[in-house]
Amino acid sequence: MRLLYITNQICGAAGLERVLSIKAKLLAEAYHYDVHIITLNQGDMPLFYDFGNAITYHDIELPQNKLGYLKGYVKQLRSYVKKIQPDVISVCDDGLKGFFVPLLIGKPCKMIYERHVSKEIEKENDTFKLLPWLKRKLTFNLMYFGGRYYDKFVVLTKGNLNEWPLKNTMVINNPLSFSDTVPRSTLTNKIVLAVGRHDYQKGYERLLESWRLVMQQHSDWKLHIYGKKNPSIKLDALAQTLNITNAVSFFDPVKDISNVYQNSSIFALSSRYEGFGMVLTEAMVHGVPCVSFDCPYGPSDIIDHDVNGVLIKNGDTEAFAKALSKLMSNEDLRLQMGQAAKEKASHFKPEKILNEWDALFRSLL
Repeated sequence: MRLLYITNQICGAAGLERVLSIKAKLLAEAYHYDVHIITLNQGDMPLFYDFGNAITYHDIELPQNKLGYLKGYVKQLRSYVKKIQPDVISVCDDGLKGFFVPLLIGKPCKMIYERHVSKEIEKENDTFKLLPWLKRKLTFNLMYFGGRYYDKFVVLTKGNLNEWPLKNTMVINNPLSFSDTVPRSTLTNKIVLAVGRHDYQKGYERLLESWRLVMQQHSDWKLHIYGKKNPSIKLDALAQTLNITNAVSFFDPVKDISNVYQNSSIFALSSRYEGFGMVLTEAMVHGVPCVSFDCPYGPSDIIDHDVNGVLIKNGDTEAFAKALSKLMSNEDLRLQMGQAAKEKASHFKPEKILNEWDALFRSLL
């Protein structure tokens, strides 16, 4: 089967790129698919994740002006699709244009849309303003219109189904990023870990506010945050304001993130919203219990509250701090939850998830 993924760029260190690297590599190497990936303006930039050696890449170069961008996108996309002749096209583009690919290229074969984020990504802050609200409303209606032209519209969690009033939706979870045989954390290091880029979505200012409360009882613990830095978010300044700079460290993304999980004892997810929350399964497969805001969507599909982690009402920073403190104070509880977390992570084994994708592709044909 010839499978074509259409996306933006796959050279970054974000979740979509990580998931696509796992799926595309396994489909090409284990399922013997003829996998092609079309990217935009990627050029010769090196890939952060391992996509293997069995994939064919195509890159579309586009100008920055909007009219030239759209015209060039449609023309080159049609040309590549005609050349590749795929059996199935899967679009991994969370932007608005991704919803209209079937209309832009005339739907030459069966087509799937993969939604990797919540609709909440359209929100840029917590303040209600009429014009941004109207813009989001229009954007969502355009998404609904375009989404119905796909043969299947795949979301990551059961909660995500509530966002899309479409008849073609289905759920396939993200696969684990690591083998379930990776070394477990001893859960003895006094380190709380968070992983993800610095932006509004990840809610790190909420985590820092919780950490200020945690430090009142656990000044010997450290918070480590790994992810692409964004100076405009001003997390360093906030840490100084909260007087917690000695207990918080910010690190750039690293390829050997498994070693980072192994050296931590608790994982913290402070996101306002997620598409899935793959970092939770990554922590859990290393036997690390998680404390997470019950944000839309993903954490409640992954964490069983008070069994393999803790779910906190979204935005309740005081309750978040108390949950962290409880796990910090009780090593036996960390070990108990860590064991349950590792067991739950096995539900997301790549071979299980890829069997679901293989079945979907074949059912369409």
